[in-house]
Amino acid sequence: MEQYLWTKHAVFKMKYYGLSKQKVSGVIRRPDRVEKGVVGNNTVAVMQAVSPKMQDGKKIWKQEVWVMYQKKKVKKNQLGARTQNQTVARLQKLLDRDGVTTIISAWRYPGVSPKNNPIPEEILQEILDTQCI
Repeated sequence: MEQYLWTKHAVFKMKYYGLSKQKVSGVIRRPDRVEKGVVGNNTVAVMQAVSPKMQDGKKIWKQEVWVMYQKKKVKKNQLGARTQNQTVARLQKLLDRDGVTTIISAWRYPGVSPKNNPIPEEILQEILDTQCI
């Protein structure tokens, strides 16, 4: 089971674009394309086509859903002392195995995005302005 943390920016964009947490996590689990994130260390941007169809042997679509995230390992001392030791130990085993995925942003892209630069300039600027990562 994977742990997700959602930035305020990501939650705002999900509401704006009408994306659910299930849709965002599904894009992360089964992406059609993976790009290196341009916002910070260890960031990844993943895409899933919306309603793809086959036409003349090619897969086509008119819209994409993108998610930018960062995967981190969490150390025991970062968990805090609010829980009992047994619960912390169980949580630590889960986090050691899977880590925590921080969802930085999510958006819809009309059409087919260009390769190697899928993040629209306005989304990139908003992320950098709010310093989500």
